[in-house]
Amino acid sequence: MNPSPLRVYGGVEGDHRKAERRGQIMAAGLELLGTPGAEGALTVRGVCKQAGLAARYFYESFSDRDALAEAVYDQVIRDLADSALEAVAAAPVDARAKTHAGLSTIVRTIADDPRRGRLLFDTTTSTTLAQRRKNSTALFAGLLGGQAKDFYGLADSPDLELSTQFVVGGLAQTLTTWLDGTLAMSREELVEHCTEIFLALGARSQQP
Repeated sequence: MNPSPLRVYGGVEGDHRKAERRGQIMAAGLELLGTPGAEGALTVRGVCKQAGLAARYFYESFSDRDALAEAVYDQVIRDLADSALEAVAAAPVDARAKTHAGLSTIVRTIADDPRRGRLLFDTTTSTTLAQRRKNSTALFAGLLGGQAKDFYGLADSPDLELSTQFVVGGLAQTLTTWLDGTLAMSREELVEHCTEIFLALGARSQQP
């Protein structure tokens, strides 16, 4: 006999309600992780208070607060990578257009919701996420290298690896200082300057 579906409450199946509660907890986690001074409230009790849910619902989806922090971080990274790749794919077949599209999407994503930027780039937010940040740098360097190889017909090389690691790490630091106001520059200026840097390094990678 197949197991019975979760009970229906108010016309919404139980598994859907569980997914909704998970979404509420994820949203609360992003709020607490990405808001200056709020990370101290990232406890099971604090998250559930922020989400407006009883504490028992936390454990439907997460074993502890570290598991929640990692899930929130991974979701932000997935969304950022997917949206940037979609923008690059939709842009005209031109190095400047594709570079500008990808960078514009990244900058817009973190500017429209600074909590994402702080979560991704502020290393003081959570020591739990240190390895996640290292992995995400490698992920974006790999994505950038893959785009460069496909567009320019390049092969793997130490020069390409150096360039991708350099620009990804440099972009992260640049976005950190821009978000905290240290780098006084408009969004459009930031994207234009970063585009020029990316294109210059891309041109260098094509040299024999």
